[in-house]
Amino acid sequence: MIEYLSSPNVQKVLFSLLTIFVAYILAILINRIVNRTITDLKKRYSARKAVVYTISVLAIINIILIWLKEQTSIATLVGIGGAGLTLALHQPITAIAGWLLLLIRRPYDTGDRVQIGDVKGDVIDIRLFYTSLLEIGNWVGSDQSTGRVVHCPNSKIFTESIYNYTRGFEYIWNEIKIIVTFESDWEKAKQIIYEAVEKDDIDINDSIRERISQMSRKYLIHYGKLTPMVWTNIVDFGVELTLRYMTDARKRRSSQDNICQFLLKKFNEEPDVEFAYPTYRLFKRGE
Repeated sequence: MIEYLSSPNVQKVLFSLLTIFVAYILAILINRIVNRTITDLKKRYSARKAVVYTISVLAIINIILIWLKEQTSIATLVGIGGAGLTLALHQPITAIAGWLLLLIRRPYDTGDRVQIGDVKGDVIDIRLFYTSLLEIGNWVGSDQSTGRVVHCPNSKIFTESIYNYTRGFEYIWNEIKIIVTFESDWEKAKQIIYEAVEKDDIDINDSIRERISQMSRKYLIHYGKLTPMVWTNIVDFGVELTLRYMTDARKRRSSQDNICQFLLKKFNEEPDVEFAYPTYRLFKRGE
């Protein structure tokens, strides 16, 4: 038994297991301290992740040093092993590279609303190999949550377009199309639409301009007009009035709901303003 335990390979296995055990206990203890001292949920989450990643990297380095100790052909071993791992673990390695890019460049972070390829959602977790999103949209309209958690490999950051709705500039343009009859007073309808925007307190030009000013220091971005606009168009069955306004990305549905409710009530009070809709006429040929 003593001779068996004195074997170099057995000792390396024991030291490796000891390293994993110590790293596990150390991560638990430090995270307990983090939970007690940091009250902000997002900062606490980031601190816990940093602790786990740091201890994991240190443990891996220590295990590598244990197994490579006293090896005469380390360079050859590393070269052969690296080539084999690259071929066998192409996807995981790319995912780790994507995770490193996420840590360095920060195209998105937990709490951001993003779209990765065809998947939209709120980022709830970023791990070594994948990012977890609380899905929005899909069969649910107006960017509402579906309740599903979608795991997107971090390697997608190299192959898919990444859309961030909230990082740096959390406002988006939204449009609502209203069609009134040709007989309606479309100018009055247009004025009522502007009143609806003012009532919903969408006029947030100061904060938006400040955000754009901050972004212009980093990106080539410029908006000439930020105030709500109503565009007029003639369609087959009436006058189309398109409201275009800027709103918080997370409040698009609520702002649209408030505006539509206001318009339904106000148009009902105006005898010379009526909604238009497609109509059909059927003629019966005489015998």
